[in-house]
Amino acid sequence: MAVELAQLKNIIEAAILASGKPMSIDRMLTLFMDEHQPSRDELREAIRLIQDDCAVRGIELTEVSTGFRFQVKQDLAPWISRLWEEKPGRYSRALMETLALIAYRQPITRAEIEEVRGVAVSSHIIKIMLEREWVRAVGHRDVPGRPALYATTRQFLDYFNLKSLNDLPTLAEIRDIDSINAELDLAPPDDGVFAAQEQGEDVFISAALDVLEEESVHAPQAGEDQADFSETDREIRAVSSGTQ
Repeated sequence: MAVELAQLKNIIEAAILASGKPMSIDRMLTLFMDEHQPSRDELREAIRLIQDDCAVRGIELTEVSTGFRFQVKQDLAPWISRLWEEKPGRYSRALMETLALIAYRQPITRAEIEEVRGVAVSSHIIKIMLEREWVRAVGHRDVPGRPALYATTRQFLDYFNLKSLNDLPTLAEIRDIDSINAELDLAPPDDGVFAAQEQGEDVFISAALDVLEEESVHAPQAGEDQADFSETDREIRAVSSGTQ
């Protein structure tokens, strides 16, 4: 290797800090000329050493869907959050339930979400999720009207600190969180976007608990026309594996 491991570690650490967004292995490789380019295994060894260094520090190097990023350790959040006078965004229970259904039942149409929740999905909720780039339309259901099929994005995975959709908790794991609703102190469900204080992953998981045991979401059955599903499924698998 043309670059010593200690120097490689410093280069990668500095690059991740300077990038301002998660940095993938492929992006790291572009930092080096061909004759000096380390292997992927060497890069991962440098990353492992950085993660070891962070074990006794206030930050950690975490891998999310789009790459590696430094972030403040969660147990320090009560202190670090005081750096910002502005309160975090507020999202309604309705928005989080809608997002949970898309995440766990994707691809899914707006009508199918409404069937599970039992109420209409506000256009403003869909707009907010699209603007945040948490979801996107990945195809159309081959039924009259050809409604859009929604699926989550890599930005969704990054926001919720996930490497892939496989990292979402299972329903069995969600059911084990007995006291989550009391701890969250959520506002009553409604369709106003700004009703409940955002609590990140906890609000999302709590919303998932309320809606995901429903079995009324339409799923294509054998013999149904699934003309639009092959491309949709490929895109979702790409997002899930982090390869898109």
